[in-house]
Amino acid sequence: MTASRFSHTIHAMKENDLLPAEEQKEEEQQNIFQRIFSFIFSGNDPEKEKRRLLKDIAKELKKQKFKFYKPKTEEALPGLAKFFHDIYTTIGPAQVLLDHAASSNVLKQLIIEESLAEGQITIKDDLSEEAIRKLAETMDHKSLVQKLKNRLVSLYAAFDAEKVKQINARYNLLMVFLGFVHFDYYFLLKKFDSGLPERDFVYNPRFEPINGEYISDDLKDFLEVAGAIDRSQPWQELLDVLQLYREMPVVDAGQWKKILRNVAEVRKSMVLELVIRYVDKDPYYKVKAARPNEHIVEEYLSKIKTNTELTVQKIIKERRTGKIEKLLQQVFGSVAISRMKNYTDKNNVMFSKKMMAGYMHVAPMNYLKAFLLDYFKKDIREVVDQLLIRGKWSTNLMSQQLSDAFHAVMSISDQLIQFDESLGDEGERGIALRNAMKRADRDKNAVNALREQLKKVNEEAFKMIHGAASNLITVGKTLKVVIEDYDHKPRELILNWKEIDISTDNQIRSKLAEVYKKIYYFIQLLQFYAKPE
Repeated sequence: MTASRFSHTIHAMKENDLLPAEEQKEEEQQNIFQRIFSFIFSGNDPEKEKRRLLKDIAKELKKQKFKFYKPKTEEALPGLAKFFHDIYTTIGPAQVLLDHAASSNVLKQLIIEESLAEGQITIKDDLSEEAIRKLAETMDHKSLVQKLKNRLVSLYAAFDAEKVKQINARYNLLMVFLGFVHFDYYFLLKKFDSGLPERDFVYNPRFEPINGEYISDDLKDFLEVAGAIDRSQPWQELLDVLQLYREMPVVDAGQWKKILRNVAEVRKSMVLELVIRYVDKDPYYKVKAARPNEHIVEEYLSKIKTNTELTVQKIIKERRTGKIEKLLQQVFGSVAISRMKNYTDKNNVMFSKKMMAGYMHVAPMNYLKAFLLDYFKKDIREVVDQLLIRGKWSTNLMSQQLSDAFHAVMSISDQLIQFDESLGDEGERGIALRNAMKRADRDKNAVNALREQLKKVNEEAFKMIHGAASNLITVGKTLKVVIEDYDHKPRELILNWKEIDISTDNQIRSKLAEVYKKIYYFIQLLQFYAKPE
């Protein structure tokens, strides 16, 4: 086999990575035929063929203008270290400035929003939490939701296929840049000069030749990131974005252009690939460039949509909480109401350890118990007794409605107390729940039984809340009619108002108004909780 044939083989391998796709495919086919031809005429000896190829690679390295490796001594030369040191001194500071850039959501946002028009940025800003809250002050929930929906549609429309492609390409260019910047140049260079201090860019290194085996893996790693570097990409635009991100230049633009030029020349010469092939004794080694393929626009839009929805939900919750606290003040004069002994948030801790919701109606049950004990059985009962016992009604229908509703609420009051007591340490339900909790650690069936018990407990609590609300509405409506009758001339519903006035020191009208107002506010409070979940 002639030396010219080996030279042709090496030349084919050297230029292959730089050819367009169609030419590269044709070249690869030629290489296959060359290898078959060489294999046949080398006496079916692959090892002999490999040795010949490596010999030719050694010749090629000697001809290189880049004096990076000496095949005779199998040493990597100081010239190779200088190539990497020139890169390191330029981009070394950027390694610190861009330490967490690859995971930075701020940087993603900058890259995306740099491509948007001013009007599109305005739409995006109008979807911030601050803007949504300001908007919520001037419109109802339905109008707010529709307004925000329209803004989201407008924002999504700004990202057509071409813009999405452009943004993703810019971000992937950033990933290529970061991969190149964060290559461990110091680790490689220290092998040539053990005294090299890290990030000392004015230090004058004293590089010595070293065994090529020490840096083979480093060169592969470098080519993996450098293989994706393309001089034709819009690097200046990327550097401008990074300057906005760090509020200072991360790499000198002129020096970066010099790096791009030098890397391109080294890549074109294929000297690093040849070094790897010779050191590893693998004449067929090919560079595997790391080419990122990230898609960031969908995540960006999804995040804005999610944050918008969460902000609306937060506003709804805050409004609800504000209304509840206002009603609590009107009914009880305080927002801190705690009357239940066992159906409590404190006891929910043991259920949360089993990943269970536990008692689900703690707040309304506390409010209901406090209202029934503090007001219903006292002030409200006193007024209703005056109407039902002392009052003479022109129709029994309305007095019977008031009586039935009143006694239904009284019955719920007793049920509620018994219900709470049954959940105590000595109560039947409390004992059953605690036993089920113990068994749940080792028995899946016990877990299901515990869930079923909790479901029944919560259903009973809700039934009391709903029942109290329904009957209090009846009581409240009847009292409203009674007040209207008192103020009406002639009075037609209750025929002996004068007698009732005398028995209450003429306080019945004010007491009716006070009781009605208390019931009215409490019904509004319960209605936040009396709807099935």
